[in-house]
Amino acid sequence: MERLLSESVAPSSVDIELMADFIADIQKPSGEIPWSKGGRTDPWDHVESAMGLATAGRLNEAKKAYFWLQETQLADGSWWSATREGIPEDKTRDTNLASYIAVGVYHYYLLTADICFVRGLWKTIERGINYAVGLQAKSGEIAWAKNSDGVIDRMALLTGSSSVYMSLKCAIVIASLLGKRHPDWERALKRLGHAIRCRPSLFNMMKSRYSMDWYYPVLCGAIQKDDARSRIDKFWEKFVVPGWGVKCVSDSPWVTTAEGAELVITLAAIGEMERAAIVFNWLSDKKYDDGSYWMGVTFPDGVIWPEEKTSWTAAAVILASDALYKITPAADLFCHRFWDQHNKIAPELITPEGCAERK
Repeated sequence: MERLLSESVAPSSVDIELMADFIADIQKPSGEIPWSKGGRTDPWDHVESAMGLATAGRLNEAKKAYFWLQETQLADGSWWSATREGIPEDKTRDTNLASYIAVGVYHYYLLTADICFVRGLWKTIERGINYAVGLQAKSGEIAWAKNSDGVIDRMALLTGSSSVYMSLKCAIVIASLLGKRHPDWERALKRLGHAIRCRPSLFNMMKSRYSMDWYYPVLCGAIQKDDARSRIDKFWEKFVVPGWGVKCVSDSPWVTTAEGAELVITLAAIGEMERAAIVFNWLSDKKYDDGSYWMGVTFPDGVIWPEEKTSWTAAAVILASDALYKITPAADLFCHRFWDQHNKIAPELITPEGCAERK
């Protein structure tokens, strides 16, 4: 760790405008943003791509992306997990995918202070959050989805539940901005935070091979301060490959750009700016000339895989750049201090409590 932190940290050359051009070129006239041209669309990555566009100043394109979600939301508040050319490819209805629009819309508000836009999407946000909260267990974790027949799969995923935690935080703030309150969301947030911090056995442990299970509980703010830093340090060598980036899966010689970018955002969120800059620099040369970034690359042989150029990978790099270099008013969306200092949510809802037991 000491050797890593002694490396020189030079600002990376990032062409945000070119990356935004790449995403906008994939976006359809309807506002939909597939993974790639002719590729599938899922609601979470669609939101991330919209956030990338908004960060780059492409506000009209971002608004169209959110309006597309408004138009395609299902009656129960969810979305299909994947569609292609308007046809459902995966009719699973994922709680994480249903709720993430709240993060995107709050991000847009931080950029623009456009309360009319937020108000216009309120019902869509409310239905999506209600869908996720409706699948919360008494012990706090969020069931990951309903299948195509509407049957609830009670398995809980740590990454997905952490993302729902962030979505709940943003939804509660949006409600407050609109003069509304959802006490049920507040209770859900508190219970979910406790489950993430103190009851790891509630979540599918097979997913602990994935780096997202490592950093997402910190990224979302469920784990904070010394506990957050300890968690990052504990598994650093398991997932981080100096000079290359962040493994997607711990037992595979493959680093992925999106996971690296999200780790940058996570490190910035807890004030680890030097480490964030180092990781970001590792990503800076893993790109094509058109503004897109490699999805992943094997090491040490350096084979780019897969070769698909995805909108959400470029968006993740844009968001990481903003978190690191503080380019826009939304740069601190995931920053723990931002949430503390601005009293966005009642402190008792997001301040970690001690765990009487860790099962």
